[in-house]
Amino acid sequence: MSWVDVRVGDFAEIKHGFAFKGEFFVDQGDLVVLTPGNCHEHGGFRAKGEKEKFYSGPIPDGFLLEEGDLVVVMTDLVSTAPVLGGAFKIPENGRYLHNQRLGLVEITRPDLVDKRFLYHIFNSGRYRAQIRGSASGATVRHTAPGRIKECSVSVPRDVHVQTKIADILSAYDDLIENNRRRIGLLEQAARMLYREWFIHLRFPGHEHAKITSGLPEGWERKTLGDLLTLKRGYDLPEARRVDGPIPIVSSSGITGYHNSKKADAPGIVTGRYGTIGEVFLVDEDFWPLNTALYVSDKKGNPEIFLLHVLRHTMASVQSDKAAVPGVNRNILHTIKVDAPPIRLRQQFEESAAVNFQQMHVLRETNQKLAEARDLLLPRLMNGEIAV
Repeated sequence: MSWVDVRVGDFAEIKHGFAFKGEFFVDQGDLVVLTPGNCHEHGGFRAKGEKEKFYSGPIPDGFLLEEGDLVVVMTDLVSTAPVLGGAFKIPENGRYLHNQRLGLVEITRPDLVDKRFLYHIFNSGRYRAQIRGSASGATVRHTAPGRIKECSVSVPRDVHVQTKIADILSAYDDLIENNRRRIGLLEQAARMLYREWFIHLRFPGHEHAKITSGLPEGWERKTLGDLLTLKRGYDLPEARRVDGPIPIVSSSGITGYHNSKKADAPGIVTGRYGTIGEVFLVDEDFWPLNTALYVSDKKGNPEIFLLHVLRHTMASVQSDKAAVPGVNRNILHTIKVDAPPIRLRQQFEESAAVNFQQMHVLRETNQKLAEARDLLLPRLMNGEIAV
């Protein structure tokens, strides 16, 4: 099998997205404005659920994406740039808008590259390292179409071989994506249960609850700080990182692994700056980065309940910085929340725990699938395994 080194610009163009106007952003709608947050760290489309940006304004020609379109991330709000340069495929027609922080990949030489094979190239370590190395910005990292096109990649000379490699790797990706969808549905069900009980106040026994000062009997109006304590994460420069089993968690989720921990499982983590509003439950001991806040004291509360309390709180938080979105944990601690009786918190925990146990199994399955795919990927990419 013959391989050749080529520039991305030899076979593709990268088209800038459109700067959709904020005045037309809405909470619900049929059209989603894509952001870098729609890309998983290792590539692939990521649905953001309640965090999606919807759009109701006019759309210029050419910026409504089609199923199968290949998109690359050109701006990353996290200094370690976990998703910069990463690629994902559009899952359906007529729903997703091509935003300015993303580049649409247009194949100019289909005789040189298979688009599905290119998707895996864009999510490979060699390409990502080139993108990070040429990126501009210290905190917010940027790349550009010209820099992407200058990246060197190695491809089989025969496009049919590329297609066969893409078929093998896509089988793993399809299984992973199917499990991600199942995780999303389980998580959505837990969120809906929380809203039903604690936002709409249709909890078990609500029909008989007396309302006093706007709250059901037994409920209290507290501050977030009464329920939990948030602490800033820790610095961990690249030079000090030693690969190991401990996940490193930033404002955008798990961004690598280390050989020591700073916090015990289960952990609840949210963004301090960078990706604001996302809240993660971490199933294992972890190292929270300084871009994140983590719950250092649950104050006797069950963690799945606290996860949803913090998610609901963060959804309404406004950024306190202009250039880089950020939040102040001391301010978060003062936000008012309506706290149900402890027996109701525990009852919710028992109901939601079934979903989270299933999600844990699916995540472990995906991790094993990804490890198998990633072991196979370089061998397929360098021709060590013939197809």
